[in-house]
Amino acid sequence: MVLLVGIGIGSAGNGGDSQESAAEPGPTVTVTAKSEAEKDTADTAPEGKAVFKVWGSAPSGVEITYGNDGTNLQGSRLPMTKTLTVKDDALYYQVTAQLMGGGDVHCSVTIDGKTKTGRAQGGYNICSAQLNSDFTGGFS
Repeated sequence: MVLLVGIGIGSAGNGGDSQESAAEPGPTVTVTAKSEAEKDTADTAPEGKAVFKVWGSAPSGVEITYGNDGTNLQGSRLPMTKTLTVKDDALYYQVTAQLMGGGDVHCSVTIDGKTKTGRAQGGYNICSAQLNSDFTGGFS
């Protein structure tokens, strides 16, 4: 009985006798243009090269380290892009970016079309991205 009352009430306003029709709102679409740094993060790297990228905002500074399992190199200011030759015996390639008190940064490492990404936001958080070598000689 309650179900029938609910159906009657729900359909009472849609009798078709009314000339007025309320326009239903359409979906809201927000388009955000990518920044130049984000456009430049495509999964591309020259063959035999590892490409490291760090971009974003770090008003208090950022400490960047990149390289493979046998090399730790210091990065520069944002945005940063560095390229290294891939070594056959490397176990991994990674990039880290530690915020120095605030900000929002992204980081990525790309080898042979494979990309790993990371993000850090606020405080002294660390962005980290790492590609590991696999048993076929590639990276994943």
